[in-house]
Amino acid sequence: MMQSKYTTLYVTAGLFVLLFLAGSLQFSGFGSTRVFANLFSDNAFLAITAIGMTFVIISGGIDLSVGAVIALTGVASALLIGEYGMHPLQVFPLVLVGGGLFGAGMGALIHYYRLQPFIVTLAGMFLARGLATTLSEESIPIDHPFYDTVADFGLLLPGNAWVGTSTLVLLLVLVAAVLLAHFSRLGGYIYALGGSAQSAQLMGVPVAQTTITIYAISGFLSALGGIVYTFYTFSGYSLTGVGLELDAIAAVVIGGTLLTGGSGYVIGTLVGVLIMGVIQTYISFDGTLNSWWTKIVIGLLLFAFIAMQRLLTGSGKGGTAHA
Repeated sequence: MMQSKYTTLYVTAGLFVLLFLAGSLQFSGFGSTRVFANLFSDNAFLAITAIGMTFVIISGGIDLSVGAVIALTGVASALLIGEYGMHPLQVFPLVLVGGGLFGAGMGALIHYYRLQPFIVTLAGMFLARGLATTLSEESIPIDHPFYDTVADFGLLLPGNAWVGTSTLVLLLVLVAAVLLAHFSRLGGYIYALGGSAQSAQLMGVPVAQTTITIYAISGFLSALGGIVYTFYTFSGYSLTGVGLELDAIAAVVIGGTLLTGGSGYVIGTLVGVLIMGVIQTYISFDGTLNSWWTKIVIGLLLFAFIAMQRLLTGSGKGGTAHA
C-alpha cells in the first residue's frame, strides 16, 4: 500500500487526465484548448470558494455559509452599483471586507464559545441567505461599463481558447493560497490545528487568532467568488449558490483533503473542481444524459475517495501533509 502523502493528489490528477482523455477520444473537439480553458472560466467562482473551504477543512472545521455569502455578495453588489450608482471598484472592497468580517465573526463564535463549526456556519448560511432575500427577491441586473470592460479583457490562446478575467483572478488566488499554505507561519498553524488542536496549543500555536483568520479567509474568498460570479451572470440573485457549499466540500475531498483535518492540498482542490467540470462537460457533449448524472458521479467519487483516504491513513487522520 502506498503511504506517500502525495498519493491522493496523484490519484486525483490521474483521474482528471483519464476523464479528459476519455472525453477527447469519444467526442470531437472535447480535447481542444478551448474546452480546457472553459473548465477554468466556467468554474472559477467555485474554485475560489473551494480554496477557502480547503483551509477550513484542513483546520478540522467546516463552512456551510459559502454559497449564501456568494448570493449576498451578488445582491449587495448589484444594489450598490445599480440603485446607488457606486462604481464597482468602490463596491468590491466593501463586500470583500464584509465577507471577511462575516467569516471572522463565525470563527470567533466557534473558538470562544466552543461551538460546533457545523452549527455556527449553518446559522451563518441562513443569516446570509435571509439578508440577500430581504434585500431583493428578484434578480437584479448589473449594467455598468466597467463590467463590459472586464468581460472583454483576457488572453486569446491557440485553438481559440479564451483566458478571461475570472481565470486570471483564480490563478492569482491559487498562487497566494499555495504560498500561504506552504511558505508561511499561518499555513503551518492551520495544519497543526487540524492535526490536533490541543497539541497545537501546547506547541504555542495562537489557536484563537488562527481559527478566526481561517474563517475570515473563507468568508473573503466566498465574497470574491461572488464578485467573479457577477461577471459571469451580470446580475445578483438571492438564490445564487444554493447547494454550492456541498460542491465546494466535494471538490476539497476529491482533491485529497481529509475531512478530519490535518492534511490537504490546495492544488488538489483545483483539480477536484476541474474533475467536476469535466463530468459536466462530458454530459453536455453527450446530449442524451440527464444533468443529474453529474451529482450521481460526484457522489460515487466521494465515496471512493473517502474509502481510499481511510485505507491510506488507517486511522482516518493524515498528520500534517503540507502538499
